[in-house]
Amino acid sequence: MGIARQPESVLNTLVAVPRYLTTRASSRKTVRKSYPPAAASRSGTMEKTPLPADEDGRMMADTQSDAQLLDGNGSSLGTAMEPARDAWASKIQYLLAQVGFSVGLGNVWRFPYLCHQNGGGAFLLLYVLLLAVVGVPLFFLELAAGQCIRQGSIGVWKHISPKLAGIGYSSCVVCFFVALYYNVIIAWSLFYLGSSFQSPLPWEQCPEPIHNRTVNECTNSSPTTYFWFRKALDITDTINETGQLNSVMTICLLAAWTAVCLAMIKGIKSSGKVLYFSSIFPYVVLLCFLIRGLMLDGASEGIIHMIYPKLEIWGSVQVWRQAATQVFFALGLGFGSVIAYSSYNPLRNNCHRDALMVSFINFFTSILATLVVFAVLGFRAKTKAMECVTRNLALLSGISSGEFELNHLLNWTNISTPDSVMLEEYRNWFLHHRSSVPVNVTDCDPEEEMNKGVEGTGLAFIAFTEAMSLFPASPFWSALFFLMLLNLGLSTMLGTMQGILTPLTDNFKRLMRHKTALTVCSCVVGFVIGLVFTQRCGNYFVTMFDDYSATLPLIIVVIFETFSVSWVYGADRFLDDIENMLQWRPPVVYKYLWKYICLLAMIGLLGASVLQMILKRPTYTAWNHSTASKGKLDYPQWALVVLSLLIIFASLPVPLGYLHTLLKNKLGQGPETGRRRETDVEREDYMKCNTMEPDSASTLKPLDEEVGEEPHRNSFRALGSEQYKLLPQREETEDGEETTGM
Repeated sequence: MGIARQPESVLNTLVAVPRYLTTRASSRKTVRKSYPPAAASRSGTMEKTPLPADEDGRMMADTQSDAQLLDGNGSSLGTAMEPARDAWASKIQYLLAQVGFSVGLGNVWRFPYLCHQNGGGAFLLLYVLLLAVVGVPLFFLELAAGQCIRQGSIGVWKHISPKLAGIGYSSCVVCFFVALYYNVIIAWSLFYLGSSFQSPLPWEQCPEPIHNRTVNECTNSSPTTYFWFRKALDITDTINETGQLNSVMTICLLAAWTAVCLAMIKGIKSSGKVLYFSSIFPYVVLLCFLIRGLMLDGASEGIIHMIYPKLEIWGSVQVWRQAATQVFFALGLGFGSVIAYSSYNPLRNNCHRDALMVSFINFFTSILATLVVFAVLGFRAKTKAMECVTRNLALLSGISSGEFELNHLLNWTNISTPDSVMLEEYRNWFLHHRSSVPVNVTDCDPEEEMNKGVEGTGLAFIAFTEAMSLFPASPFWSALFFLMLLNLGLSTMLGTMQGILTPLTDNFKRLMRHKTALTVCSCVVGFVIGLVFTQRCGNYFVTMFDDYSATLPLIIVVIFETFSVSWVYGADRFLDDIENMLQWRPPVVYKYLWKYICLLAMIGLLGASVLQMILKRPTYTAWNHSTASKGKLDYPQWALVVLSLLIIFASLPVPLGYLHTLLKNKLGQGPETGRRRETDVEREDYMKCNTMEPDSASTLKPLDEEVGEEPHRNSFRALGSEQYKLLPQREETEDGEETTGM
């Protein structure tokens, strides 16, 4: 990717001049004209200077230059070349990366819960509406921006305007916060995966009575609940009881970070290969569970319960907020990972089709996971209802004939065999005769069990785990399920880490040259800080980070992203860039969606989320071992300070980046520098995609600038003290007209 060696006479001239200019000579006879910054585009908006391309058609940012001076022997006069930027080995690999990042644990344990709690089929319709008018346009915006500018999140928004560089830094901070606790969930999955290779499963029954407290804790709850809170987490009663590490989870967390480090050690070259398995395997498992689940007794009732529409929920602001938040997080908007992945694409890749495809796959996965979850939970509810019938029949059979004429109330031929009694028969009998029964028997309603909505870790590690323990060959299904969770978490984790590493390596040359060391150090730091989550009270910190470290900051980030593209840079101009990149113009409806619908929707979501936090004091769900039950507790004051700092630290780079640029402009020395910076602000600093063919040769010319003058932003910045800038080269077309081509 270096510059081709020039004739001796040219090089002699360059050695004598303190600054130099490089430009590519076009190999075509007719060269397309490059307009100055003030020229108008065909849509009537202001055209920006295009970014130059190298032999591979790759654009170079102001922070990363491949230019280098050569002497007569071909040796470098400057510093070493920057490492070549990675690229995807295939389109399939890229799509698997985007799907793997967007399809995560939330599709399995968050979406089914929201669908169940918020009107079933009515929530699905609302979700599809918001996905179409908000999710897909914003996802397309991030894909197009990353592919066009070929930088991470920091570089993309810095190119639009230096004042917006803080948006990218906020994305990196949020990715770091999410990576810290997300890998803990992978560690939990590793622990359960290892525990699945034994029969019977350790959570199928309560342990032998050794200590009365632990036995009571199990018998008063359930074996799966006991195993989760006591064996896996060994959890404390409150978040205040800090300091004691869970040794088993610490080892699992180390294994999780080691796996992430090995997968990321060579960037997308190594992680792309891992994604072939981690992105595809969960679909195989979901299909297996769906086929097995549909064969279970009670599966149809569970699915019907899920899809039954309750249209009245459309009038609830809370439901709209939850649906918009789920769309927002399902596609991974604002993390910077979507931008990072798309920045490794070839320039002509059809990112619009990718946006539609990934969004559809994401929604399809959510529906598939919801069907699986409710089929299995329907079976679990039916099984629990039949256990209730068995207990009640045992109570009824113990009544003596003198006290109560049982045959007068029961029409069943043999009450001693509860399996012969149908659930519907028992419920009909109870409905008509419950007031006449002298013992405390209860109604056995599977609907009541289904209405006990569980989400997150409660769904995966308690409810679904309990249902699998009822399967024949339960260890096999348990291992399959937790291996699926492990791969879902790993593919999302790789995207999250890419959202941190790509922006940093793109914008800091030293980090670019030591990408492997940066990856290893990031994983080590993540593991050390992640020890907070392996304390006995670590689950409460996971809840805190999950609820507050990402939601508000990411909404703020996406608001600024949408505003900067649609209003600061201009939606028409951005569509022009996409047209130049894809060779066709996306529908104009995106312009209005970006400028109005998406922006107003995100502002409304931010307002609703802030209002929710103000009106309702933050709480967390704690486990009380003495009562063997869960309860809501208020966060202590120090925890409120921590969660407030999480929100502030993640959001602070946005205003700091703006203030830093203002101060930098005001502190500029000399009137010439001030005028140049004012010009830069007027022109903004977004580099347009270069749609021209790569040039076959390069020509070096001297740069006529004063020694104290700062080079323009659209210039090569050498690694040493030398500075270089691209200037146009005059050539003649077939008609003899002089043109200026980049």
